[in-house]
Amino acid sequence: MTVELYTPDRLAAARRAMAAAGLDALLIGPSADLRYLTGYDAHALERLTLLVLPADGDAVLIVPRLERPAAEASPAQSVGVRLVDHEDGSDPYELVKVGVKAARTVGIGNRMWAEQVLALRAALPDADQTLAGAVLRELRLRKTPAEVEALRRAGQAIDAVHQRMGEWLRPGRTEAAVAADIAAAIREAGHATVEFTIVAAGPNGASPHHGVSDRVIRAGEPVVVDIGGAMPDGYCSDSTRTYCIGEPPADFADYYAVLHEAQRAAVAAVRPGITCESVDAAAREHIARAGYGDAFLHRTGHGIGLDGHEDPYIVAGNETPLEPGMAFSVEPGIYLAGRHGARIEDIVVCTEDGVERLNTIDTELVIL
Repeated sequence: MTVELYTPDRLAAARRAMAAAGLDALLIGPSADLRYLTGYDAHALERLTLLVLPADGDAVLIVPRLERPAAEASPAQSVGVRLVDHEDGSDPYELVKVGVKAARTVGIGNRMWAEQVLALRAALPDADQTLAGAVLRELRLRKTPAEVEALRRAGQAIDAVHQRMGEWLRPGRTEAAVAADIAAAIREAGHATVEFTIVAAGPNGASPHHGVSDRVIRAGEPVVVDIGGAMPDGYCSDSTRTYCIGEPPADFADYYAVLHEAQRAAVAAVRPGITCESVDAAAREHIARAGYGDAFLHRTGHGIGLDGHEDPYIVAGNETPLEPGMAFSVEPGIYLAGRHGARIEDIVVCTEDGVERLNTIDTELVIL
């Protein structure tokens, strides 16, 4: 675990943000938010795991007794969190009451299970509940140098997997078989977990979130490969490249050239002060001018960090100006239903004077 990623500074910053938002406490269950604040990568279980962070008083991490060793092995205690465990059959919500005392307004983790939200409402009937994301979003939105370095390592690791694609992508193999090889390589490259492996050949490439199937890959087909995982420190990778098994169809080569220029234009547009929607427009307008506007089915990008998808979102209507430290994907795509599709995705970070690509391998069409 990288020590400088998980420090008491994060809890202190969360308390300052709580005060500014008028919150008396944050209640955060298993999620990237919990890991961000404590370093604890908790399992989401029916048994309650909950960080109770009051504006004043001790930060307490309530865990099931059988999960206490895992919590103790995490950085949680070193960042200033006290562990309290509960036995099976006991009521852990009584521990929450003690932790928040007379709180009037509490922020609830955005990704908490509904059954636990309702149990907290019953346990704290006098407290107004709001989403904690309004506070934590601002803390996580701009990455520190240490976080950027973590994302840089993740980008290098997933790039190494893409550079091996010729070992696995060939006619006669199924998408699922290729995906299994890729998953093993993602772990070999240093990831702790494999989050997704999209291998979408031929007409399946026209579905942005196809996943994999038992369809056999054929000669002459484009294949969209979108892969990512989480490193041991929790920070994520995500990168898409498009390959062709032999010479590509003429129409595919034509629109891939359009896509390639659109992706480069969007990356080049990134700089402090430009809005998220302007980066989206840099890709979208180029694709639309070439006549493929209706074939670009999704936003241009999403933030990345401890979550694979987080703020900022690179989409029309998001007028948030970019700031140094904001990290996100730039991934325009063109999808022709029933035929084929293509996507190019890099993770980038806004710097003081422009942009850094954290995925550094070539974005040209790779012919295998």
